[in-house]
Amino acid sequence: MPTPNPAFVPPTAHPTRPDVRGTFGTAASTHWIATATAQSVLERGGNAFDAAVAGAFVLHVVEPHLNGPGGDLTAVFATANDPRPTVLVGQGPAPAGATPEHYRSEGLDMVPGSGALAATVPGAVDAWLLLLRDHGTWELADVLEPAIGYARDGHPVAPAVVRTITAVQGLFEEHWPTSAAQWLPGGAVPVPGDLVRNEALASVFDRLVAAGTGAGSRTARIDAARTEWAEGFVAEAVDRFVRQPHRHSSGTDHAGVIRASDLAAFRATYEPATTAEFRGCTIAKTGPWGQGPALLQTLRLLEPLDDALLDPSTEVGVHTIVEAQKLALADREAFYGDGDVPLDVLLSDAYTDERRTLIGERASAELRPGTVRGVTYAMPPVRTAHEAERAGAVRGQGLGEPTVQIPRDGDSSAAPAAPVEDRGEPFVAPTGETRGDTCHIDVVDRWGNIVSATPSGGWLQSSPTIPELGFCLGTRLQMTWLEEGTASTLRPGERPRTTLTPTLVLRDGVPVAALGSPGGDQQDQWQLLFLLRWIVGGYSPQQAIDAPAVHTTSFPGSFWPRTWEPAGLVVEDRLGDEVIAGLEARGHVVTRAGDWSLGRLSCVTRDPESGVLGAAANSRGAQGYAAGR
Repeated sequence: MPTPNPAFVPPTAHPTRPDVRGTFGTAASTHWIATATAQSVLERGGNAFDAAVAGAFVLHVVEPHLNGPGGDLTAVFATANDPRPTVLVGQGPAPAGATPEHYRSEGLDMVPGSGALAATVPGAVDAWLLLLRDHGTWELADVLEPAIGYARDGHPVAPAVVRTITAVQGLFEEHWPTSAAQWLPGGAVPVPGDLVRNEALASVFDRLVAAGTGAGSRTARIDAARTEWAEGFVAEAVDRFVRQPHRHSSGTDHAGVIRASDLAAFRATYEPATTAEFRGCTIAKTGPWGQGPALLQTLRLLEPLDDALLDPSTEVGVHTIVEAQKLALADREAFYGDGDVPLDVLLSDAYTDERRTLIGERASAELRPGTVRGVTYAMPPVRTAHEAERAGAVRGQGLGEPTVQIPRDGDSSAAPAAPVEDRGEPFVAPTGETRGDTCHIDVVDRWGNIVSATPSGGWLQSSPTIPELGFCLGTRLQMTWLEEGTASTLRPGERPRTTLTPTLVLRDGVPVAALGSPGGDQQDQWQLLFLLRWIVGGYSPQQAIDAPAVHTTSFPGSFWPRTWEPAGLVVEDRLGDEVIAGLEARGHVVTRAGDWSLGRLSCVTRDPESGVLGAAANSRGAQGYAAGR
């Protein structure tokens, strides 16, 4: 057990769930069925990669409001034979026809937050198949069997899925009839616990397996499935369907631009992880085509500070952490994208030391990216929600409330007049606009294989369901700008700057933890709290997940309509009235989000010396689960 740091507020003595420990294998995810599936694969001799892939395909079925086969993923992993962290790149690029000129010709000044115009090339399925081919041991048929069963025979639908369907019921009934046919069985929203089926999706998975019939090896069978996905019936169905105009979050109807040739041109890849050192640990993330390095920048800013300044449960700790995050996220907006990013400078000692001097005693309400010699950049529009509404971000109508607050389980009260932006579970607007997406899965096995993956996109509310496939396309292109010259301007063939950001932690070059969280822009903010409490504070993983969470909204959001709240800070009420009052006195614009509302982290751990494995999962929302032995 770790030793609590006396400079931190003591961790709870009674966590919501046990810290799972064992020596055989552990798994954790955002849905209990996916965790159980992954663990069952380990029990039957599969390794961590077999287990993660099987659990991930189940997540497509049981968390359809958070991810789907039409979406994307990033993962970071290490193998028992090679401890170096590697990134699995399942983020598809913009289609060839996705040019800023096309969107403007459609009367749009932003990429919409729902509808096929926001779709990148689906990357998740090919990425999972690549990982299974190269590092798994099981046949594709065996890995897909649980997902096929839950799709064809049904699974008890979770309350969060029902809340999402409820939010977009009118959209489905009025504009997206194929989605209504799938998600409003009998014309009504399902009740939590009802068995929900998706026969079309089960058939897609069956056809991927069948594509390998007659191939001479496990590898060849998986490659045949990859080819069928990218060049066969899936690509053809996508191409046909998106040519029909349909309603987007802009309030107007448009056809999509993605074509079969875009799917045929994409294959998932690997790349070395981007890393930084923090308090004796190596933190491994994606490259700056994702937001992951912003966490590394934040850790570099915080590294030399006194331990007492790194406690997320105190006024001075929250203030210090959040001000560092604002600096890193401003750099994210200025520099990050699928191009030449000066990451060596952004993570350097000199640059970090200079930026650290900007952390003051008062909350900053400015967006303050740094300066890198020889690098020029254009900043995208920076607007508050009120400014976006006045500017008519939604053509023909006011923006209104950017999200719809849906009562939580057991909460029958009406939504408050000023909805809280809680991105632990997604808030979904009636237009399908979604903030706070995603699911997550972590697995470690007895041999030392370890993987952290964040699949996302292709939510049931992203765009209309493609009836012969049983799923829809994602909306990741909303994270690009139509304005020229920014680091994340929409460019055909390039990846949008994704928010998907799993984490691998190493000590002495050996992996010791894999973790991640849903939550859009908040994913790394919540993971930062975990890392500080676990590495510095001496909390156990479950104690770190349970502790009160916070996040800043003082930066341009990645999700349509791309607004920010200067000095904005969202907190769980459990932080305490005294701490919250102190933060307000420092100038933070505080929103209380409830006692248990922020973050959906999960993690697995491994002690290289003893071989003891661990797992922990979030109790918020009563859905995430950890298992192992």
